Amino acid sequence: MNALKSSRKTRIFAGIALASATALVLAGCSTPSGDDGGDGGEKPAANVTLKMGSLLPATGALAFLGAPMEAGVQLAVQEVNDADAGVQIELSTADEGDLDNKAYETSMAKLQSEGITTLVGAASSSVTKLIVDGNTSAGILAISPSNTGVDFAGLSDLYFRTAPSDYLQGEVLANTIAEDGHKSLGIIYQNDPYGQGLAGAIKEVFEGTGGTVVAEASYNQGDGQFNAQVSEVMAAKPDSVAIVSYDQFATIAPLLQNAGADAGAMYLVDGNLKDWPDLPVDLTGSKGTRAGAELPDDFVADLNEVWTGLGHEEIDALTYSAEAYDAVILMALGALQANSDKGADIAGELIEVSGGSGDGEKCDSYEDCAALINDGKKIDYDGYSGEVTFDEDHDPQGAAMGVYEFESGNVLKRIS
Repeated sequence: MNALKSSRKTRIFAGIALASATALVLAGCSTPSGDDGGDGGEKPAANVTLKMGSLLPATGALAFLGAPMEAGVQLAVQEVNDADAGVQIELSTADEGDLDNKAYETSMAKLQSEGITTLVGAASSSVTKLIVDGNTSAGILAISPSNTGVDFAGLSDLYFRTAPSDYLQGEVLANTIAEDGHKSLGIIYQNDPYGQGLAGAIKEVFEGTGGTVVAEASYNQGDGQFNAQVSEVMAAKPDSVAIVSYDQFATIAPLLQNAGADAGAMYLVDGNLKDWPDLPVDLTGSKGTRAGAELPDDFVADLNEVWTGLGHEEIDALTYSAEAYDAVILMALGALQANSDKGADIAGELIEVSGGSGDGEKCDSYEDCAALINDGKKIDYDGYSGEVTFDEDHDPQGAAMGVYEFESGNVLKRIS
């Protein structure tokens, strides 16, 4: 496969807002050698083979997010290995599934048995809560590209995330609902850390604008019937409804319409925001939010070249692809700077290489950043997801948050 050199000329930086479970090994090398660099960049400062896993959803309620995230991982791994700048990644992929099918249990056992020291995932906040202690005990550094739970700051010394907290998304969505002229809001949400945190943020901010949340109803992941929740919310006659769900939206939306909800006044979140061409409800005018800067065409083309090269169909959604890509690049840069494949050593470098400390030189690709490190310089990596810049709680300081509107055919268009 040819190396992909993405142009960054059209990059938009923003300040803080699946493959089957088979191993992909790209250009292996020896274990850490202890080279100290200092030779003006004539040879890498390190010689590290980094065993990395990806735990992302190929099945379950978040499966539609799996392909863009896994493609981001695959692209970043290829670029790191092609650069041949001191770190080579051996990648093993595994299905996260969800709380219903529990694929993550066997997948994490598999990944740990393969000796991974770094992990991209999990995608679901609920799954991360279940695996983080085991990963930490095993010395595995995890960066999630999509965990947005409001209580995840400082979760573990070996846990970071490239996605912002749900509080930011809740603030943007609630203000959008208010700016659209709505005065009353019903909220249907899933009863887990993701749903609770995001629903709470939406309510707090919406009521702060002078609106009223007139009804709230929750359901549990794995539920298949939502009539009771819809009836409870619609009995309060809200003029808008926010649905904090995953793909359960496909069942909830028709029920809401049948109960009298305005299908153009439904508000979606990152867990269910995608094109819905086959949904028997016209969503034209409805809106939703998800994290991430607008991505340049060359990055999208590179994602699809890698993904289709692995035998998959082209990606039709890009949610959290940039965050997954940046997670890989940051761990590789941390490994290079630490000259180590150990999770704790890499974690110790992430705040600095992301620009959270150290007053490093700006760079925006693994190859360019690695050249600086190999020349004995400090770096400040800016990625496709934004400036990243981890704080002491391992959260990105700020993020871009996009607002999208459904057009005819239930196709999304970014409006801000």
